[in-house]
Amino acid sequence: MQFINTRPADRAQALTECLVRSGIQVVDLPLLELKAFPYTEKLQQLYAQLLETQIIVVVSPTAVNIGMQYLQQSGVLQSQLDHIQWIAVGQTTAQSLEIYGIQSLIPAVESSEGMLSLPIFQDLPHLKKIAFWRGEGGRQFMMQHCLDHHIEVLNFLLYERYCPESTEAKFSQLVATFSKNPQIYWMCVSSEASWKNWLSLCREHPCLLQSCHYLVLGERLYQVLQHDKNNAQYHFKLSKILNLQPNTVLEKIAELQREL
Repeated sequence: MQFINTRPADRAQALTECLVRSGIQVVDLPLLELKAFPYTEKLQQLYAQLLETQIIVVVSPTAVNIGMQYLQQSGVLQSQLDHIQWIAVGQTTAQSLEIYGIQSLIPAVESSEGMLSLPIFQDLPHLKKIAFWRGEGGRQFMMQHCLDHHIEVLNFLLYERYCPESTEAKFSQLVATFSKNPQIYWMCVSSEASWKNWLSLCREHPCLLQSCHYLVLGERLYQVLQHDKNNAQYHFKLSKILNLQPNTVLEKIAELQREL
């Protein structure tokens, strides 16, 4: 059995090690690379508004690290944000916040829908201003939901996301291996951006695309893949997962194999 680990290079190790210990061969193929945007006057103005903000949503460990670095640069003291409720998209992001002494709420499902299901969002009339520490292209659904409920959104674009240059060469190796030995691969899909990059890579290799069982994070992303599958008449399997913790991924694979 082989698993394609598409996580960014700095987040892939824990999952790879967990799977390898369980006898699963892992192909490292990062579909996203993250690079900080420069600190700008616009970001300076956004940081100043955090003093009047009720919630900060942090979408990744990268957003934590860049966001806290720029917070220091802004001149706003972390102690001035004690009134804020922090929300982390998942356990790893929450652990990154804990390094800075910040406790955060964590959703059961590590997705926008999961965060919106937190009790704090059930009392929307009392929410006036919310900040998002995020990367380019991320959390559009959640931000739009807040805007639709007349909540002011502070959009902190902290980093860009793109497919690494080295991935194309790694993908060519994967295609060569697959051509010699066709098999079923397992893969996590954690964002629409990474899924689009995978579709682009597989444009001329539909057999490989359809030889994967996709473990999809959250209902909304699951529906994106289901739509693309139906629209292009692909034949691949997909299943939902609640989070990207290595044990969760491993247990889901084991569960699905028992059902075969």
